Amino acid sequence: MNSLVQDARKAAERVGLKSDTIVINGGRPLRGTIDVRGAKNLVTKAMVASLLGDTTSTLRDVPDISDVHVVASLLEIHGVKISGSAATGVLQLDPANVASAKSAEIDALSGSSRIPILFCGPLLHRLGHAFIPDLGGCRIGDRPIDFHLDALRAFGAVVDKLPSGINITAPNGLRGANIELPYPSVGATEQVLLTGVRALGTTELKNAAIEPEIMDLIAVLQKMGAIISVEPNRTIFIEGVETLNGFNHRALFDRNEAASWASAALATGGSIFTTGAKQSEMMTFLNVFRKIGGAFDIEEEGIRFYHPGGELKPVVIETDVHPGFMTDWQQPLIVALTQAQGTSIVHETVYENRFGFTDALIKMGAKIEVHKEGLADPNRRVPRRPLEQAAVISGPTKLHGTDLEVPDLRGGFSHLIAALVADGRSTVSNVGLIARGYGDFVGKLEKLGADFAFAA
Repeated sequence: MNSLVQDARKAAERVGLKSDTIVINGGRPLRGTIDVRGAKNLVTKAMVASLLGDTTSTLRDVPDISDVHVVASLLEIHGVKISGSAATGVLQLDPANVASAKSAEIDALSGSSRIPILFCGPLLHRLGHAFIPDLGGCRIGDRPIDFHLDALRAFGAVVDKLPSGINITAPNGLRGANIELPYPSVGATEQVLLTGVRALGTTELKNAAIEPEIMDLIAVLQKMGAIISVEPNRTIFIEGVETLNGFNHRALFDRNEAASWASAALATGGSIFTTGAKQSEMMTFLNVFRKIGGAFDIEEEGIRFYHPGGELKPVVIETDVHPGFMTDWQQPLIVALTQAQGTSIVHETVYENRFGFTDALIKMGAKIEVHKEGLADPNRRVPRRPLEQAAVISGPTKLHGTDLEVPDLRGGFSHLIAALVADGRSTVSNVGLIARGYGDFVGKLEKLGADFAFAA
């Protein structure tokens, strides 16, 4: 059994899926209402932030996803007492007895999430040392951790790379630093925030990520007692404090999940009301959704996404850091673009290997050509990057059911949408990987009228 299948089965078990394989009979529009809880990319980081406090933290709107279970397990082996549950959406995290974890315990979880690297700053403050095993996560490119390690070194940490992982110490404590990121990495920005809030002195971070999830993490840290100011031109100042308290916070909604279900509504010709979704964090996506021919209604409780009838139109998309078009949005939307009249182009500038999922779509009948060196375009808004690729999607094309193996989180949800669009039956395996970031996606498919069943 390969590591991908093992990770998928473990993820499925954590959230109680009956099987890691489902059989879908496609061709039925998705219609109905679903709830979108807190963002995976905020909730898991806020859980780590609880390590920095001297009192209990309460986190609300927690999604019941595998990544939350992994982070909860990592916190527990480091001595954090957790009550409540992801199933109910509320967690209490008590860090009163933070302690070192055994490397074997950490290693048992190392293939399931990349978030252990963010434990470094808080553990250095609490214990003076941290151990990080080999990192897992989605297989969509290198996603180097050098940004993280360089930031920790700037604070005064000593980094030793070992065969089993990375050992990090702070023999002289952590001090504020002047850091400029070569790229506005979300993960590296989170690292600096989680480390800088209790470092001695002031930290200046230039070229920081400013995604909504970053702003929500800053809000969490401010509730804990941190002093953080966000300045123009992607600059963040952090004035270190000696102690922090716990927080009480309701997480920002998951805009990636909302966009994924929106893409499913458009691709299947359906209508989905996403309770909890907000306009302000999704404006870039909403513009593209409308250009393609989708429609949406903004309401106080959420957003309804639907196919209004007529032909879908081709578009050109360039992924970028916020406030640009998110890389996590392009994969589900590409399935809808296979049904558009004409040729669409997606320029992927954030990750170097995010079109692998299109092989399965091509197998189903889609006309997609991936350019591994990217494509030149005089009308580009986002500067070209050495790692970028481009996908050219020609439509509309009928999709036909087939056997699909989920490769990663967002690509997996895209395969799910493709199976729902396709004529005939599709068998989708490794769906546990989808449970890494989509809470109760099986229950939501049921609510929306999808025709599917777990494989025996």
